[in-house]
Amino acid sequence: MLIITAGLLLIADNPKNKEKDVSFATSLIIGLSQAIAILPGISRSGATISTGILLGINREKAAKFSFLMVVPLIFGKIVKDLLDGAVLINESQYEILLGGFFAAFITGFYACKWMISLVKQAKLKYFSIYCFLVGVFAILSHV
Repeated sequence: MLIITAGLLLIADNPKNKEKDVSFATSLIIGLSQAIAILPGISRSGATISTGILLGINREKAAKFSFLMVVPLIFGKIVKDLLDGAVLINESQYEILLGGFFAAFITGFYACKWMISLVKQAKLKYFSIYCFLVGVFAILSHV
């Protein structure tokens, strides 16, 4: 699957049309690529950003949309864990959890900004090469 991710990134590296906005139809297609990314080795952000670029959305908009798409997934997982009883919180943990939440939020926010700037400036082919090499190594190490 890493090799498939590499191919998708390589194809999306030089898009022809880059002027479209995210529409309802394109968001559904990008959402399908996010669903496919549950397969091990398919990068969720790589799949959604590449799909957006291939649909004619510029790199920055595609990257922003990709990172915003994960928010409902995160909140859904939190709600599911709370309803399933997988997370039990007692009063002594509130400060620790609140501190962890803010630390994760702040570092996540800056990591997303950094990744968006990388997607805008960098060529996807370099990450494609990395994914390909890791995929080949994974296959060869299990033969």
